Amino acid sequence: MLIIMKLDASRGDVERVKEKITALGYVPHEIPGDHRLAIGITGNKNRPDAELFLTLPGVLEAVPISKPFKLVSRDVKSENTTIRFRNHVVGGRELTLIAGPCSVESRQQIVDTACTLKELGIKFLRGGAYKPRTSPYSFQGHKADALQYLQEARTVSGLHIVTEVKDTETLPMVAECADILQIGARNMQNYSLLEAVGNLRKPVLLKRGLSATVEELLMAAEYILNGGNYDVILCERGIRTFETSTRNTLDLNSIPVIKKLSHLPIIVDPSHGVGVWDAVPAMSLAAIAAGADGLIIEVHPEPSLALSDGYQSLKPSKLKPLLSKLSKLAVIMDRTLTMKKELLEEAETV
Repeated sequence: MLIIMKLDASRGDVERVKEKITALGYVPHEIPGDHRLAIGITGNKNRPDAELFLTLPGVLEAVPISKPFKLVSRDVKSENTTIRFRNHVVGGRELTLIAGPCSVESRQQIVDTACTLKELGIKFLRGGAYKPRTSPYSFQGHKADALQYLQEARTVSGLHIVTEVKDTETLPMVAECADILQIGARNMQNYSLLEAVGNLRKPVLLKRGLSATVEELLMAAEYILNGGNYDVILCERGIRTFETSTRNTLDLNSIPVIKKLSHLPIIVDPSHGVGVWDAVPAMSLAAIAAGADGLIIEVHPEPSLALSDGYQSLKPSKLKPLLSKLSKLAVIMDRTLTMKKELLEEAETV
């Protein structure tokens, strides 16, 4: 249920509604809007009686929510959620671009990559410190050392850090380093981890599971919002189908569907979506054309030497012309993507 407050509702009116919700055994969630404040109600009990709230001062109406996902639904919040950083707004008019290697392989690699990406106008650096892998014999990341290298890269470049958290045990260490906590596809339904990041006040990038439906992705996000963390970015990274010519099937259908169902921003991971580097530019452009709020792209200085996912990684020299095309497409999509004029001219000659 959603309690809609009147325009002239006082802070005291809001607190009385929240106290009533808590007294009935439910959890209140303040949801600011462009014009009105709403209060969402969650809990494992039956739907509360609307009449209990309509008589309270400052209450305009009580609206039942029929969808299984409540807090992530547009029924609860019609405006798009935006997440503010020092120099960028995720979900705003400017496209969000996150780039970097699959794994942090050394201090020099990640610092040099960060500086290169900064010159291209990228504001977010991705890099795995803890790497959940299908095989226990594959490279698992440099763990705590990699977190230190990421922090050094941020100090040198000023880029925001996006890195994956794989379990609740290492969450405190990763949260201390990361500006955005990434929940990988294999952990999308790790409910203990979802609840743990829900208790933090740090943005979360939630990737769609290997074979998850759109509703399952939104329900996973609901766990995080239900914990009080409303800064969630969804990520479409492809799903497993019968097709074997690519690593996954990049489900761009999900973008307009999710935009209709949820107010949360959504970005696309074309690198995992197709798994082959030369298809990444085309799928990046298609993702933005489908309405995505941004991209997370694997970029490595020497993909052939990468310790993980080298075959789907772009070299910085291949990223530059893609950024040029994205900047032009952004205008058509009523979005922006800023690039230095000299880089734009150079990219067009590559």
